[in-house]
Amino acid sequence: MTEWSYTVRIWAIRKRPYRKPHQLRWQVGLRTHSESFLTSGLAESRRAQLFTAARAGEPFDVDSGLPKSMVQVEQDISWYEHARNYVGMKWDAAPATTRKNLAEAMATVTPILTKDTKGMADARTVRTALYGWAFNVKRWDEEPPADVKAVLAWFERKSVSTSALGQRMLVRKALDACAKRMDGKTSAGSVIARKRAIFHQALGYAVDAELLTENPIPALRWKAPERVEDEIDPAGVPDPELAEKLLAAVREQGARGKHLEAFFGCILYGASRPGETVGLTRADFHLPRRGWGKVWLRESRPRPGSAWTDSGEAHDRKGLKHRPRSAVRAVPIPPRLVSLLRWHITVQGVAPDGRLFRTARGGMVQESGYGEVWARARQEVLSPDEQRTKLAKRPYDLRHTAVSTWLSAGVEPQLVAERAGHSVGVLFRVYAKFLKGGDDAANAKISARLDR
Repeated sequence: MTEWSYTVRIWAIRKRPYRKPHQLRWQVGLRTHSESFLTSGLAESRRAQLFTAARAGEPFDVDSGLPKSMVQVEQDISWYEHARNYVGMKWDAAPATTRKNLAEAMATVTPILTKDTKGMADARTVRTALYGWAFNVKRWDEEPPADVKAVLAWFERKSVSTSALGQRMLVRKALDACAKRMDGKTSAGSVIARKRAIFHQALGYAVDAELLTENPIPALRWKAPERVEDEIDPAGVPDPELAEKLLAAVREQGARGKHLEAFFGCILYGASRPGETVGLTRADFHLPRRGWGKVWLRESRPRPGSAWTDSGEAHDRKGLKHRPRSAVRAVPIPPRLVSLLRWHITVQGVAPDGRLFRTARGGMVQESGYGEVWARARQEVLSPDEQRTKLAKRPYDLRHTAVSTWLSAGVEPQLVAERAGHSVGVLFRVYAKFLKGGDDAANAKISARLDR
């Protein structure tokens, strides 16, 4: 551990009858240091450097006697090496989806943080090499293909030093890259925020490693491009009647459709996310013969791919979104979903591990599979003009139907947020338009109260 001190004394240069006759002596804390030089000019130059650092208020390393800025230059490493160190530090404790996000963010900023672009491969080749190899710890022990190896060797040579990120304009360029997709269009706001946060953390890690004196991002006047996308567009959310027609169209698609009807029903009536739905087991439900039931949502099963999971399976296991790993969300479910699930279990059975939903071979249902069924249902139910819109574009829109239905039914926002797994702040921001939808009813209530 480096010991720093602000107590510095620098003495005059003295001349001695040696090969390097000009000796500079100084003291840091209680430890004395010295350097000898051939000429008095060299000695005076070093003395001036130490004086400048001391007057600027820099701490000095007690062991080496050097100011922090000089220590950082001596131990500096390239940004490419530091980025790999950062990903390696985060890897073991990170779920698979986070690992992908780390690799994506580092693959975005690293091409910007180079001395020049002479000899850089095309953008897609660079992304393959950085995203798939340089920042995927699972592949660090593998021998990459020759073309990937050449790209990585180029970045080892051309990457700027980590200390260079003390230059704010260089950091600004990297942040600008976080805001763009490969095709040059502006990224989604959530993607920009995620990449910026990861880059910010990587620079903070550089401060911890004493490669930077401070994280430059907080001092930058950088603002992400405006993209109003947090609020849900009501035009894309099907009303409950349309949603049920879509479920009926799912059911009509043979064996696979009948199997997935209850899957989509959980999203529509229970507001579960697709990732929370794919791993549901019989033990997660209370399904009485009459009345309301309940589902306990315990985990999410996203599909980042086997390249990112410790198990080598395509699906990962993680806690509920933005919740501790042990958190459980209990959601009451209406009688129609209870009946649908009871029918599903009777007819379809469950997997050996209790899962309700599975492929023909018993595997986890995948987005490509249920997405295809959903697309066909849209074709059957929606008009050609409606199909060209965002209306019910994704199965996830059924979750928006559930939440907006609860709000329009007059359920307290706090309870809606709890059942949906949101904070109240997120609920008001994301579903603001649905909350505003009851203006006429609200105005009537206010008028009645004022009239009294």
